[in-house]
Amino acid sequence: MPDLTLTAADGHRLGAWRADPAATPRGAIVVIQEIFGVNSHIRSICDRLAGLGYVAIAPALFDRSERDFRCGYSAAEVERARAFIADPDWDAFLVDTEAARAAVAGVGKVGIVGFCLGGSVAFLAATRLEGFAAASGFYGGRVAAVADEVPRCPTQLHYGAEDAGIPRSNVASVRAKRPDCAVFVYEGAGHGFHCDERASFHPEASRQAWARTVDFFATHVG
Repeated sequence: MPDLTLTAADGHRLGAWRADPAATPRGAIVVIQEIFGVNSHIRSICDRLAGLGYVAIAPALFDRSERDFRCGYSAAEVERARAFIADPDWDAFLVDTEAARAAVAGVGKVGIVGFCLGGSVAFLAATRLEGFAAASGFYGGRVAAVADEVPRCPTQLHYGAEDAGIPRSNVASVRAKRPDCAVFVYEGAGHGFHCDERASFHPEASRQAWARTVDFFATHVG
């Protein structure tokens, strides 16, 4: 399960973390980071997916700004990580996401899952990129701003009901504009509820959202 280097369509070289299953892959999943980089949490998601039989790959989307950035969740680290999205280049994120998809396309169908920043990228990948069989986005705050765009593959979205950064009106707007997407809201859960390294971890919401995501990929990826 090594670090690797990918080359994007514009020639940019970026890092990635890849986890491979022990047996023949049933497909592949691109895993898109939060603002904290391809850190231990994102790598653990890749490992979990590999344990389910998928090749999992997580591209380092911040390598265009700072190579190999990754951090934890202290107040100081959160503040530093937020600097990377002060003026986010969504097009560049998608170019790098496509590089990751292309790197694993040979194993079969490819899905995508993302968290926070990555949840928004996963939705944009579903609407703007070819080649994804399914997309699952966790607490992507920007989805509402681009919800007029139509996904090209089955898409599901997960939100915490108590997410201070994504009000219920945001989620209601997504639901109204995208009846073709499955939108799930988890009562009692806040932002980052799926990350067991954060204070906001909500075990029951995490369990439910992950089970839905796993079943979704089993149906649409393999």
